[in-house]
Formats: sequence, structure tokens, C-alpha cells
Amino acid sequence: MNNLQPKTSRALFGALALTSLVVGPTAGYAQDSQPREESVDPWEGWNREVYGFNKFLDDWFLRPVAQGYRTVTPQLVDQGVTNFFSNLGELKNLVNSLLQLKGESALVAAGRFTYNTTFGLGGLIDVATVFDLPERPEDLGQTFGYWGVGSGPYLMLPLLGPSTIRDAGGIALDLTVMPSTWDYIEEPDKYYMRGLQLVDVRADLIPAENFISGDQYIFVRNAYLQRREFLINDGEVQPDPFASDDEDLMLDDF
Repeated sequence: MNNLQPKTSRALFGALALTSLVVGPTAGYAQDSQPREESVDPWEGWNREVYGFNKFLDDWFLRPVAQGYRTVTPQLVDQGVTNFFSNLGELKNLVNSLLQLKGESALVAAGRFTYNTTFGLGGLIDVATVFDLPERPEDLGQTFGYWGVGSGPYLMLPLLGPSTIRDAGGIALDLTVMPSTWDYIEEPDKYYMRGLQLVDVRADLIPAENFISGDQYIFVRNAYLQRREFLINDGEVQPDPFASDDEDLMLDDF
């Protein structure tokens, strides 16, 4: 079963998955394009345009707000906010674990929500990890992959960042069909909390910007696809000749 890393590792992987809001597009395409690259990312021109759009929004709006939040928010409070929103996602982890017939992961998700909500001040403190119940994130994209649905081409989404056709479909269904703890939060509080969650996530990604190297678009794409493979296969990632040695080494280190 999946044995996930502590928050430092999760934040890094999350940063790599969402770095379309962190770094901008390079001037030209990769010069060493290979046939497999074309099959994975046939819409590279469009994806790079979206990548640049996301960068513009991040440079002028999201990152300055996140930097200010990071400056004025004590580490203990920031950790509590992150834990709270992570706890809200345990219902999604539970449902998708059940859809994937992962009984142990479903029990872990249920246990984490119970422990953190009851003993962790509504989820502000991650006591479940102390009880050896680390988070096992699951989503509909992973569920589709578990049942053999191919990922499809790589797709850069406006605002949401890196994805694939399969994962984008999972996001759409997750927002419209799947049960969520967010359904029980009244408006307009839900919108305020979503805004805080966005700023908190972006603030946590700032330290990971230093890990980006080379052709930033290619780096983000490869890191995202590796991370998704890691999650779908419960941590068992096969060697990927498509990825550079530096990226594989970086992923192994964390």
C-alpha cells in the first residue's frame, strides 16, 4: 500500500504539480523532442500559451498575496491552516479508496478524519500522523487510472495548472458529482475559505521554486506525470527513460 511522505515531501511534489503558477514559459520549444514526447504532449504549443497566461496571473496577483501571507503568518498558524484544509479532503480520499477497492486506505482516511476532527481541534492539528496514519491522497483521476483508463495527452489548464485528459475529467466530476465536506459549508463562507486555501497552497509552494531548472515547461510536465504515476501505482514507479536523470534523482531524494 501507499506509504506517503511527511508534509515537506508532499509540499515539494505538490509544487512540482502546480508550478505552472510559479514559473513562466521558455522562449522556444525543447530542441531534443522525441516521438514519445509528441505522443505525451501533442498540444504543446497551446499548453505553453496557457502556461504563460497562468504565469501572468501569478506574477501580478497570486504570488504577491501569497508572499505577504507567508510573511505575516506564524509558522504554527500556517501549519494549522494547511492541516485544516487537508482534513476537509479526507472524505474524497475515503470515497476514492472505496472505488478502488482499497479497504486499508479507506480505513486510514476515515481514521484520519475522526482523529483530527475530534482530537485535533477540528483538523487544525494532524494528530493522525502521530498515530502512524499518514495521509493517502486519492482522487477520481487516480480511480480512473486504477481501473485502466489511459491518461491521454498532457493538458495545461487555465488557473488549475498541469493535468491530463483523464485527470481533467476527474476534476470536473469531482467538483460536480462526488460528495465533499465542502458541501456542508454555507455561502459566502465557502468562497472565503476557498480563497484562503488557494493562498495557503500557493504560499507553501514558494520554497519549491528553487527546484525548477532547465526548460521549465518540460520540467514541470515531466515532474507532474511522474508524480501522477507515483500516486496511481501507490508509490511503485517504473524507470522512465522520458525523464531526465536529474529529475529522477530529485524525486528519489524526496
